[in-house]
Parts: sequence; structure tokens; C-alpha cells
Amino acid sequence: MMDAGRHPNIELMTYSEVVDMEGFVGNFKVRIRHKPRFVDTDLCTGCGLCVEACVLKNRIPAEFDMGMGKRGAAYISFPQAVPLKAVIDAEHCLYLKRGKCSQKCVKACERNAIQLDQAEEIEEVQVGTIILATGTDIYDMKGLPQFGYGVYPNVLDSLQFERLCNASGPTGGQVVMANGQVPQSIAFLHCIGSRDEHTNRYCSRLCCMHTLKLSHLAVEKTHGKVYEFYIDIRSGGKRYEEFYERVQEDGVVFIRGKASEVLPEDSKLIVKAEDTLLGRLVSVPVDMVVLALGMTPSTGTPEVARIFGVSRSEDGYFLEAHPKLRPVDTNTDGVYVAGCCQAPKDIPDTVAQASAAAAKAMALMTRGQVMEDPVVAEVIPERCVGCGECVLSCPYKAIALVDDKAVVNSALCKGCGTCVGTCLGHAIIGHQFTHDAILMEVRGLLHEAEELAVPA
Repeated sequence: MMDAGRHPNIELMTYSEVVDMEGFVGNFKVRIRHKPRFVDTDLCTGCGLCVEACVLKNRIPAEFDMGMGKRGAAYISFPQAVPLKAVIDAEHCLYLKRGKCSQKCVKACERNAIQLDQAEEIEEVQVGTIILATGTDIYDMKGLPQFGYGVYPNVLDSLQFERLCNASGPTGGQVVMANGQVPQSIAFLHCIGSRDEHTNRYCSRLCCMHTLKLSHLAVEKTHGKVYEFYIDIRSGGKRYEEFYERVQEDGVVFIRGKASEVLPEDSKLIVKAEDTLLGRLVSVPVDMVVLALGMTPSTGTPEVARIFGVSRSEDGYFLEAHPKLRPVDTNTDGVYVAGCCQAPKDIPDTVAQASAAAAKAMALMTRGQVMEDPVVAEVIPERCVGCGECVLSCPYKAIALVDDKAVVNSALCKGCGTCVGTCLGHAIIGHQFTHDAILMEVRGLLHEAEELAVPA
């Protein structure tokens, strides 16, 4: 992160989002919205004085701590943020919302970096290639109320437990319950929101190894009893199986069976499941329950797919051009994918795919030119009446109306033939697949069939 932030050829546009894209490979025009952060990043040093001075300090759930920690309206995302700059939360800032605040943050900033009159800006940049790496979300537990998430204070998700274990987390690295006591027993429930026809049928891949790591940390930090309820332990990866065996040696109890529900009883949480190895139902009382939530496509995936003209799979992730031969390409030339926006994967796989996407982008840019596919559509201007039906039907946005005539951008056209079938005036031809060529093929096949026919 530090290397990327300091690299002279890398420009980080934080607190920004892409709102539109047009053009084609080698000539993309991207419009970017820069949201006002009400802090001049050139002046801000990340000292944190405004964070300390904010009158709403420690009142708003901190996103990085998964809601377990608190922050103010003036805050820094997390201690290792790149760039290490403050931001003012417009939704909670009393001055920006109501105009009623003593502006202590402004007075505390010695470099006068806080500018509460900042406005949104739109910037247009021209780029040759694009890599989509928009990440993933975790499963929304509103769809599985039987586990008591958000109802029972000691039912956490895996990322919340991760923050508990971290030295910079809300408890300083101490694994404690809501009452501040160290849990003597913890249950980890696998495949919550994954491998289930009622939620997501796919496997999220990293949950097993992530949960094994958290179990190892739980044993180390609490010295209590740790249980893992699982369907199958999928530990495919370099030295993953060895780590699985190490966790077993730590004394973690593995129960093969997916938990069905979590219920409170006295001061305990009862985890109910079926032990498929023993062939009976089990009820295990524990102090804390950790849910290994599966991955889901990030919230903005549909909009990003629309902007960049990228298809999505049935699971909602970005769809690659070919699962084996072109795993980082998309159906839009010059646009590549990397990471969990394409499918659930862990860090090594994400790094490998990101390296491949970067190599693809560099190879395309250093070549300096692009070979066009000869199988494209062409408009016959004399026949075109400018009705625009072809523009509406083209899935690749390769056709535009210019002076009331349709024009095909051959760099975007994929030769699918949709416009050819849509055109009411037969003003579009598909090269290599013209009507005459197809009729000749049919006639040739019929002639061959007649010669091969056996007389009665």
C-alpha cells in the first residue's frame, strides 16, 4: 500500500467513483466523481488533531471495526490508511447537516486543512486499458435470522472476530464478550451464506482456512474450548492441509454437520446441529458464536457492469471471456478483471490474477495498436433511414447515430449480428456472414446431401 501511494506513476483517487465510461480499447474516456471529503489532502498530515477535537467523537459505529468500535464525524479510516488523510462524514457532521457546531475540528487543525465548503467535482480522464478490482461483500445475515446475529450480543461474524484479535482493534487484541469477560468456549459455524440452496449455492473458498486461522488464534488468546461445525473442510492450497492438522493438534473439536440454529439458554448460547459422523443431533453450549460468512458480489456490481459493458454470471459476479483460456479478460476489449469481483478467492489467487491482469494491460499498451476482427457489421448509408433500432439492440454499444445515419464502431463491434436482424431496411450487413454467403452455404450443403443420398 505504501509503495503504491508513493509511486510517481500511480495516482490514487480516494473517495471517488466512476460514473460513466465511453470509447473503446486504447481510447477510453472515463468520468470520475470526486466526493468532497472537506479536507485538503495536500495540507493534511494525518496528525489526528481534528479527530480528537470532533464533538461527535466515539459516537458513530466505525466501519473498519465492523461496528464494534466508534468514531466521530471527523475520522481517519484506519491507522495504516493510504493516504493517511482525515475525512469529514457529511451525513453526521453537525455543521454540514444543521449548520450548528462550534467547528472545533477547524480550530484544532494547525495547517488549516479542513475546508467545509468543498464541493463535488467531476473529472474526465483518457485511458487505454481498465482493470476492474471492486472486491466483494460478505453475506447479509438478515436472510438467516435463526443464528441470532444482531440479536444476541455474543454472536459475531468472522470479520468482527478478526478485529477482536487484532492489536489495533476495539479491544486492543483481547478476545472478550459483551460483558468484558474472556469466553471459555467458542463455536465457529462454517458455510453461513454459502453452499446452501436457500442463500448461495457456490462455495466461498476462503471460509474454511479463515476459520481455521481464527480457531488457532482463539485457542491462543482464550485457552478455552473451541468447536468447529463444518460440512467439509476444503483446504486446497500450499501447506493448507498441514495447517488444518496443526489446528487439530491445538485441541479444536471438529463436528461434521452444519449448525441449524443458535438459541440462548441462561448465560450460554446453544448451538444445535446434526453430527453426520455420529448420526445424531447435538446441542453444544458455548459462550461465543462466530459465523463464517460467505462472499457475495459487492453492492455496486450491477452499476459497474453497466458502465463498463461487462457481463455477469448467474451468481452476480463479473463474467470472464473464457473460464480457462481468457480468465482475466471480459467481453469488452481492454477491460480486465482481478480479485473477488470475478469470483470468491483467497489472497494468493487474487494476487496471481491481479498480476495476470496487469500483464495483459501492459502487453496491450506497449503494442501500440490493436488488430480488429474482420467479422464486424457495416452500414450501407444509402439504405439507412436513421430509425435507431440498431442502436437500441446492440449489446456492445458499437452503433451510434451520426447525422441521422447509423455508424458502426468496428473496434467495439463483436459481429454478433443482432443489428443485422433488427434493421428494418436491411441497411446493415455482417461481413463474412452476408445473406448471399449463408444462402450459398445452405445450397452447398443441400447439394452435398443430394449426392450422398442413397437411391430408394
